[in-house]
Order: sequence, then structure tokens, then C-alpha cells
Amino acid sequence: MGSMFRSEEVALVQLFLPTAAAYTCVSRLGELGLVEFRDLNASVSAFQRRFVVDVRRCEELEKTFTFLQEEVRRAGLVLPPPEGRLPAPPPRDLLRIQEETERLAQELRDVRGNQQALRAQLHQLQLHAAVLGQGHGPQLAAAHTDGTSERMPLLQAPGGPHQDLRVNFVAGAVEPHKAPALERLLWRACRGFLIASFRELEQPLEHPVTGEPAMWMTFLISYWGEQIGQKIRKITDCFHCHVFPFLEQEEARRGALRQLQQQSQELQEVLGETERFLSQVLGRVLQLLPPGQVQVHKMKAVYLALNQCSVSTTHKCLIAEAWCSVRDLPALQEALRDSSTEEGVSAVAHRIPCRDMPPTLIRTNRFTASFQGIVDAYGVGRYQEVNPAPYTIITFPFLFAVMFGDVGHGLLMFLFALAMVLAENRPAVKAAQNEIWQTFFRGRYLLLLMGLFSIYTGFIYNECFSRATSIFPSGWSVAAMANESGWSDAFLAQHAMLTLDPNVTGVFLGPYPFGIDPVWSLAANHLSFLNSFKMKMSVILGVVHMAFGVVLGIFNHVHFGQRHRLLLETLPELTFLLGLFGYLVFLVIYKWLCVSAASAASAPSILIHFINMFLFSHSPTNRPLYPRQEVVQATLVVLALAMVPILLLGTPLHLLRRHRPHLRRRPAGRQEEDKAGLLDLPDASVNGWSSDEEKAGGLDDEEEAELVPSEVLMHQAIHTIEFCLGCVSNTASYLRLWALSLAHAQLSEVLWAMVMSIGLGLGREVGVAAVVLVPIFAAFAVMTVAILLVMEGLSAFLHALRLHWVEFQNKFYSGTGYKLSPFTFTATDD
Repeated sequence: MGSMFRSEEVALVQLFLPTAAAYTCVSRLGELGLVEFRDLNASVSAFQRRFVVDVRRCEELEKTFTFLQEEVRRAGLVLPPPEGRLPAPPPRDLLRIQEETERLAQELRDVRGNQQALRAQLHQLQLHAAVLGQGHGPQLAAAHTDGTSERMPLLQAPGGPHQDLRVNFVAGAVEPHKAPALERLLWRACRGFLIASFRELEQPLEHPVTGEPAMWMTFLISYWGEQIGQKIRKITDCFHCHVFPFLEQEEARRGALRQLQQQSQELQEVLGETERFLSQVLGRVLQLLPPGQVQVHKMKAVYLALNQCSVSTTHKCLIAEAWCSVRDLPALQEALRDSSTEEGVSAVAHRIPCRDMPPTLIRTNRFTASFQGIVDAYGVGRYQEVNPAPYTIITFPFLFAVMFGDVGHGLLMFLFALAMVLAENRPAVKAAQNEIWQTFFRGRYLLLLMGLFSIYTGFIYNECFSRATSIFPSGWSVAAMANESGWSDAFLAQHAMLTLDPNVTGVFLGPYPFGIDPVWSLAANHLSFLNSFKMKMSVILGVVHMAFGVVLGIFNHVHFGQRHRLLLETLPELTFLLGLFGYLVFLVIYKWLCVSAASAASAPSILIHFINMFLFSHSPTNRPLYPRQEVVQATLVVLALAMVPILLLGTPLHLLRRHRPHLRRRPAGRQEEDKAGLLDLPDASVNGWSSDEEKAGGLDDEEEAELVPSEVLMHQAIHTIEFCLGCVSNTASYLRLWALSLAHAQLSEVLWAMVMSIGLGLGREVGVAAVVLVPIFAAFAVMTVAILLVMEGLSAFLHALRLHWVEFQNKFYSGTGYKLSPFTFTATDD
């Protein structure tokens, strides 16, 4: 947690890796995940690097693994996870893994090809047997041109006038959706000189490619004449029909059918043996694939990291540069020493100076990861900049709860998050692929605190599913009011609404111990009371939140050695913010404490006083809250306006005054050389370096970047205008706490009144009430979860996110850095 408040110190280290031990050293560093390598060969093409051949071999192996994985998935099997943490294999094992994988892939291709061929052959035999066994019979037909009767046989007795006429047959199978079109086309093309019989199989046959059951239509076509036969064969070929020989004699067909059945049985036995052998091959694939994928991925990552290293002039070692946390430098030295001792030469690592800004490293755990993710979504912090995440752990759930305050809704959210937290170590929960579930699961601790804070603010608002609860006795007494006022029955009959006067003795007994008194839920001015209370509360929370953000900027100035900014920026900013809007908070609290119930009717308006403060005027009808109020207000406005030129000109004049003597001490030629050199460096200008990053970049006093007065003034003018106008707009932006809190309460009230209240009033008998309340409560529960928890919760979440990004973090947080991305095998192991 120490690095949560500020990113860890990161150093640039140079590694000298002996050529024989370079692979082992980088592999060890990948297991530990300590360093982020810098590419020293950025100008070299990827195809010209030292280990490009090894990378290509790994990529070819990955393609083979992809083929094997697809075959495993096709067989309906699931790859088991690799057992334990597998290290990257030695380079000499790459050839062995490649040979085993290629041999297994080729064997799988051969077996799969044989299986497909056997299935296709078996399918043809089954179709042929189905055609012969359908019982079409040789239906022959012809039309005599001499006017003979249709009942006469087509074939006359031997020696008759038609003894040279011969009837031929075409039998086969076609897909059912093609059969009607085939029949119509045959009839039209042959002009009716044929007889076609189509029948559907009683049982589907297994498709040879997909393995799914498929229906077929068998057909038998009788015709005469060679030209018609040619037409029929061409048409069946166009429809991709399976055509089989058809014998005229019944006994011959039966013999052929028995022979086909025997061949099918023999072929099924061969196919069974092939599938058993295929299952054995797939079993070997299941043993080889999981560890092989992990090892090859690690090997490829090692070679890619080695390609970022440069080669020494003697070609005896590789030189690498990497970012590493200073805290991890001893572990880095030990890892390099242990990995290179077997080769006889030890690898060396030492820190080197660098003018580039280091990456940001903030270590997180399960609890802090979601809060750090909220901050990083806005932008990764600059190196050594104050990290807002520790404060976001408290402020984000609290501001969310201010808008979402309800005991019932907060309890549901808390229980949902608690269930995810308790089940976070279960493999099934982690392996869920649903994107929405993964989003909720990664933010489970955030949801847990959001629900917990919502329960707290729900008690403050005294709301549980929009209903007030009487945990403690109310501080208001109706009996005392009735006794003092002498309400009669006639008076009560004429006045449906009664007013409690706290000035009457015994009516107001004291404040409610915790939260809002439940008697306000019965008051006609309930909404007006909450409106005033939540609006003022939002302003107070907003000013405190923004002032806290300005105070956090002090730690940046002190850490980066910019102490002049404490007087020229932080002090004017706090004076401007607290002198105007802090004074507004003072007026609210002062009125709460000093105005009693007796003088509440003639209490002055804070809003009118605040407007008159800027107009330097007063209203005769609005009496002051305290003596000499106008003088105090005028002084605060003048003091706040006086801070604007200090903010605008203070820092630029100080930087220019400090930089001018430094330029005079340099020779003219040195100035030109330094200016040209600094312009070539990234992030060396004022545009690249913000005020608090001058020291973070590592620039010494003699190496400061060239200051351009116009750019410095423009940068400071933008900052001044943004802060001064932002104080107004940001304070108004915090009123969303008031608006969304009222919206959530009123929506919850409407849902209760339109659903549950109607259901509770439908039936008074026990049986009727039970039957009616079951669907009504189900509808109420569904709408509560869908509308109030999901939609309203998402709305409150986004508004709380905006308050932190825009109103809070812009006071001290630039978010223009980049993360430290260490070279690690963690993702590969997972």
C-alpha cells in the first residue's frame, strides 16, 4: 500500500547478458516480471533482427497448435489446463517439440482423411441399399402411336411388332428440397416420355461431413431411347444426384442388396477401428497440446525480447536496457546471477542516467485494483505524481451513496457484491466468459463499498424502499400541539392538513438521534425540506472535495522541488476558492447554527447575500446575518480578484527570472548547441513538461529546457482561466448530488405507490392477499432491480465518475504518464 499514494521509484538499468546465458536470463526475468525492456533496435526491420528465424519457427508451431486445437474442438473434447507453472524450454528442445508436433499433426491429418473417405464410402453404400430396398418396382410406361389401350403391356411378346424396344432405368437419391424441381424439369425436358417415382427414406442417414442426420429422396426413372437417357443423366448430374445401377430382375436386386449390406457391415467395422485409433491420436494431442502451447508462447516471448537487445562489438554478450523498480533491483541482480552461473560468466546489471520520464508503477491487489482502474481510465499518472486512488476508495463510494441513498437498495447491492467476493476463488466464477459479468466481477469490491455507503446514507435520509422507519422516537409531539392549540372536532373536520409549530412548548422535543426525523415523511412540505437540505449539503461536499484536491497539489510541488508554486499557485487558488465558495459554506453553516425556530420566518436569504456580495450592494429587505457583513464580503471579493493576476503572472515571471541568469552564464555557441540538442529530445519543451514534472524528468539546473516566454504565459493563462471559471462551474456541477438524490427518492416513491400500495389495498382477506401479492411483489422486485438498481445505479456511478475526473482530479492530477508494462509470463500461464 505504500506505493498507492505515489508511484514507485523506477530506474533505467543496463543489462550485459552473455550470449550463452542470454536466453536463460531473459526467461528467468519473464517468470519474475520485474523489468520492461526498451527496444534498442527500433531502426532495424523485424526481418533483419538476430533471432527472427527462431521467432518464425515458434510462429509455425503456433499454427500447427491452432490446427490441433481445432481438431480437438471438432471432436467435442475440452483441453485440460496445463499442470503447474511450466518454464520456457531450452532452445535445443525447440526442434524436438517441432518434430513431435508435426508428426502428430500429420498422423491426425491422415487418420481424419481416412475417416472421411470411409464415411463417404459408407454413405454411398447406405444410399444404394436404400434405393434398392425402397420397393419402387420396374414401373414401365409408354405411349403407343397406333392408338392401343393404356392397359396393354408396354413390352409385347417375343416376335411382336415392338420386339426391338428396350426399357432402361435410372435410380438414385437426391436431397428432399431438390426433388420437386428435378421432377418438373425431367417431365418438361423429356416431354413426358418417362415414368418417375420419388419416395422419402423412412429413417435419416448420417451426413458424411457434418455427422448430422439428413433425409434423402430416392427416385426410379424408367425410359426408352438413348437421347432421353442422355438428357436424364445430364439433369441428374446438374442436381448433384447420387445415381446407382438398378437391375430389372427382382432376385438380382435382392442379391445386390444383400451384398451391399455385407459391405456396409464390413466398412462399419473398419470405420470403428479408425475412430478408435483417432481417439488414441486425440488423446496424445490432449497430452502434448496444453504444455506445448505454454512453452512455445514463452519461447517466442523470450526471442522477441532478445530481438530488442543490441549486440556488443565483440559479439560475446547482448546489451539490453530496461525499466525496473528500485525496490526490485536486488531481486533482479540475484535472478541474473542465478541464471548465468552455469555458463561461467555472470550477467551484470547497473543503473544508468536517463533524461526520459520513467514509467509509472503502482502495485495493486484485489481490493485496490478496481479503484486504481477508475483513475487509470482517466489517464495514467505521471511519474511520482500524487495518486488519487487511495482517496477515491472513500470519496467515490460516498458520493455515489449521496445520490443513491436507500437502505433497501444499498443492502441488495451489498449482498450481490458480497456474494461475488465470497466466491471469487471458485474456478467457475473466474472462467465465466460473459462480458457484463466480468465487468461486475472486476469491480466487486467497489460495488461492496458502494452498497455499504448507500446503506449509511439511506439511514441518514431515513429511506428504505422509499419508506421511512422509526428506529428512535420522533422529536415532534402532536399531542402537545393539540393541547396548546385547542383543536376541536369542527376544526379537525375542516382542516385536512395540520401544521406543527416548533415554537409551541412541547411540540419539538429535540433533534432526531440519527438521520432525518420520520415525521417529515408525513409532512406536506416534505419535498421542500429535502430539497433545501440536499442542495446545501451538495454545495458543502463539493467545496470540501475541491479544496482537498487543491491541497493534494501541495504534495506534488514539495516532492518535485517546486516550492515557489506553493506561494504563487496553491495559496492563491485556496484563497480564491475559499474566499468565495468557502464563504458560501460558512453562510450555510452559520445560518443553521444561529437562526432559531422563532426567527425562521424572518431569516435572511443566503442566495441574495451571495449575489449582493459580487455586486457590492445590499438589499434593504434582506437583513444581514452578522454585524459588518458587507465589509467582510467586499474584502473577500477584492482578495479573491487580487489572486487572479498572481496566478496569471507569478509562475511565468519566476521561471523567466530564474532562467535568465543561467542563459547569461553560457557561451553563445554552447547556448545554440544546447538549444538544438534539447529540441531533439522528446518532452523537452514546456508543452511536453508540466509544472510538476520538471524534476520528474530528471533535468538538472544546467540542463533545463529552453523556456519560450510566450508559451509559458499561454500555458499559465489557460491554467488560470480554467481554475477560476472552474470554481464556478465545478461548484454548480456538485448540485448533481442534490438532483440525482431527489430523483432516486421520487422514482422509488412512485414505484412503491404505483405497484406495492395498489397490491396491498386490493384484498383484505388472507387468501386473497396472498394470491394477489405474489405477482405484484414479483413485478415490484423486477422493476426495483432493473430500474432502481441497474439504471439508477449506473447513472449515479457515471455522475460520481465525472465528479472525480473533472471536478476533483484536475486540481492536482495531470494523468499524462504511461504504465510500466513488465516482461512477464503471467498471462501465458493463466
